[in-house]
Amino acid sequence: MSIQSFLIFLMISLSKPSIEEVRAYLEKPQVGIASYYAPKFNGRKTYFGEIFSNQELTAAHPTLPYNTLLEVTNLANNKKVTVRVNDRGPYTKSRVIDLSKSAAKEIGMVASGVAKVMVKVIGVDGLVMLDPQPEQTKPR
Repeated sequence: MSIQSFLIFLMISLSKPSIEEVRAYLEKPQVGIASYYAPKFNGRKTYFGEIFSNQELTAAHPTLPYNTLLEVTNLANNKKVTVRVNDRGPYTKSRVIDLSKSAAKEIGMVASGVAKVMVKVIGVDGLVMLDPQPEQTKPR
């Protein structure tokens, strides 16, 4: 890795999104096609330098910041999973997110390999955390 590449990586790793960016993410759910990682990626480094594990509930997204928490809903069966962004991708333009195999299992898409999903940001690097299933308010 060149010094320039290392410095860019360091700047990305240490930068945190602004409150305005967080609000923008929270207000814009994405709908599109999800896929999941092939087994060959298990144990390899992600874009952000982590070692990828198909056993963790993680995801690759093309633009969202590192450590963004997402609620991913399979629109065919309404199953949901919360994942953390730890990689860049997918690199297929028709897809909005790549999930770890564990995350794909949680929402029932392993057999099909892909699924139409809705992706909602529920937290960004500790700045905001939304309860993906808020409690009902009880009457007094």
